Amino acid sequence: MIHFLKFIFHTSILLLIILSLFPGSLIGFFLYGDFGLQPDLVPGNPFGTTINHFFAYFYVSFLGFCAYLNARKDNFRKLLLILLFLSAVLEILQSIIPNRSFQAGDLIFNILGVLVAYFIIKIYLFMIKR
Repeated sequence: MIHFLKFIFHTSILLLIILSLFPGSLIGFFLYGDFGLQPDLVPGNPFGTTINHFFAYFYVSFLGFCAYLNARKDNFRKLLLILLFLSAVLEILQSIIPNRSFQAGDLIFNILGVLVAYFIIKIYLFMIKR
């Protein structure tokens, strides 16, 4: 089961990289037939499509932390740092990709998604030790 979870995690990371670095919205193309449209996962929310970044990074991070739950403590922290680094680098790289742009709000929500997943796992680990 863990091997499958790791496979899904690594595949999700690859998909996240492709979606982040593609010049246009692949999801918008598949849903609306337009590379310029971003889907709004939570219509009417005050953050617009920025909330999508939170969900994407929360999903990938939570999956990764679950897959590597039994890793050594220092490797678990390395995974946290790698995910934070990836979230920043992918957002910064969007500033040089045609039809994409760097947005500070997206970066904040990327990082929030990683941190929320991390703290949920840390709370879970704390609870099962008690």
